[in-house]
Amino acid sequence: MTDDTYRDIGYGAMEIGFGERPGILVVDLQTGFTQPRFPLGGCELVHRAVDNSARVLAAARAAGVPVANCYTAYHSKGDMLHWKIGPVREEFFEGEPCTEMEPRTSDPDYDYILRKSAPSIFFQTPVAAFLTKHRVDTTIVMGCMTSGCIRASVIDSFSNGYRTMVPEDCVGDAGEGPHRDNLRDVGRRYADIVSSGQVLDYLDEVRKRNS
Repeated sequence: MTDDTYRDIGYGAMEIGFGERPGILVVDLQTGFTQPRFPLGGCELVHRAVDNSARVLAAARAAGVPVANCYTAYHSKGDMLHWKIGPVREEFFEGEPCTEMEPRTSDPDYDYILRKSAPSIFFQTPVAAFLTKHRVDTTIVMGCMTSGCIRASVIDSFSNGYRTMVPEDCVGDAGEGPHRDNLRDVGRRYADIVSSGQVLDYLDEVRKRNS
């Protein structure tokens, strides 16, 4: 099927649109993915995502928007899933440097920082309860990797009934092709693919409404 064929049979027929009460979900912006000294940390699109996410997060915190910020780590190989990614299997253990939060995108005095053990930020974590507490109806998903943990988190956000927004320049992957392909795919089905600029405009409206 071509993109036109998908449109012709009804995929991507409408925009979801932002709701009234946003929450930010930051997925795996930990040093293992954001710092070049680590095997998985040299991806240009992820570095771009960090820079843009930092700006969005500053605006979100200024507007009083709840932020859930997660990292992936395990206590031992006994509780680790069957990953096929070498550095994850070898290094992603609680307390290792690669599991530290990226300082440009995390604020431990503001964010709800949580550990996850599967691709989705929702899977067996308290994040849904956190969003419910803050009466969130719109999630803004940022982080990495687009084709893995971002995609999984977007699908679970959709499945939990949230309006799901993905700012394209606030997510990243190892390759441009998988990044674009997965955003196009979830954008046909589950989420609106937007820009950081659109999110910043929306957050400014939220800030004014809440002030």
